[in-house]
This record gives sequence, C-alpha cells and structure tokens, in this order.
Amino acid sequence: METAADEPAVPHRHFVVHKPFGYLSQFVADLKKKKVLGALHDFPAGTMAIGRLDEHSEGLLLLTTDGRMSHEVRSKKVEKEYYAQVDGLITDEAVAQLRQGVEIGIRDVKYQTLPCRAFRLEAAPDFPARTRKIRDDRHGPTSWVSITLTEGKNRQIRKMTAAVGFPTLRLLRVRVGAVELGALAASEVREVAHFSLPA
Repeated sequence: METAADEPAVPHRHFVVHKPFGYLSQFVADLKKKKVLGALHDFPAGTMAIGRLDEHSEGLLLLTTDGRMSHEVRSKKVEKEYYAQVDGLITDEAVAQLRQGVEIGIRDVKYQTLPCRAFRLEAAPDFPARTRKIRDDRHGPTSWVSITLTEGKNRQIRKMTAAVGFPTLRLLRVRVGAVELGALAASEVREVAHFSLPA
C-alpha cells in the first residue's frame, strides 16, 4: 500500500513579477481595499514573495513555492539593483556618499548602511508613466540614480537618498542576482524554471 512518503514530490514553481505601484508584496491584506499579489495571477498554494517591495515601490519581485530558494535569495550574497527617481539633480558628492554608506534610522535605531554601488543615470530610464502622477514639472527637476545593495533594510533606498538630500519620488527594482526586470510590463507575471543566482 502506497503511503504519503512514497508519493512523488510536487516540483517547486518560480515566478518573476513586475509589481505595480499600489500593490502589497503579499497575498492577504488586513484592509480589504489594499491590492495584493493574488489579484495579478492564480498562484499555486504555498507561493511566497522573496523579499518585499513596499506599496509605493515597483519592479522586479521573485515568487517561489520553495522556502530554501527564498532563504538563498534573501541572503546577503545576492545583489539587488534599484533605479530611484529623486527630487533635484543629484550631485557627484551625494552619489559618493551613497557608495560609502550613510546613516539611516531603522526602528528608531541608527544604522550605517554598507558600502554599495551607485551611479547617476545620464538619461531617464524608459519606464511607462506611473499610475499615480509623480508631480508637476513646475516643482523643479528630477534625476535618476542606480543603487545596488547586498542588504535590504526596511525602505532602505528611500532612507539613503533622503539622507544625502535627494528624497526618492519613484523607486523600481530592476535586478535580483542575474534576474532582470527587462521589458516585463507592470502587472505581468512570468513562470520560470529557475532563478539565475550567483554561485
């Protein structure tokens, strides 16, 4: 007689998602009006987000049914690259500060961010307009910066750019490890066989 232990294991499934503005990186919300990932696709039971993007952030989100894979991606070995649109024309000095690490607050405790890669984007990335308008041009110029981290504190990018005097207006994650957002449209979900991660 076959037992549960004899049954073949169900293979894990993995998804690449372009999380749109206004969605939570979860499947259940305390408030009914909040938008969750389950509204984007019929994900299998046990699917979990690997890391999070806050409600107002957009871009690349990896989902999996494999808890071990989730732990591996969330480890400090895996780079996460973000594009941030900031208020004002970010200076070389501010970018240098971001690279060296800046002091931010994490739950009322001061934290020094680790050194990271950062550079100003000379041209604005070709992303479609956000569903909620950023602001009017009459409020002054904006610029874009790329920041690549191997850590992931709560709202870290936003806190980092604010610490150097250039608050973030729009934030998109464009890469996790070797997985890139590329041309994936907002709300689009793509199932993949595996995630490309560093060895």
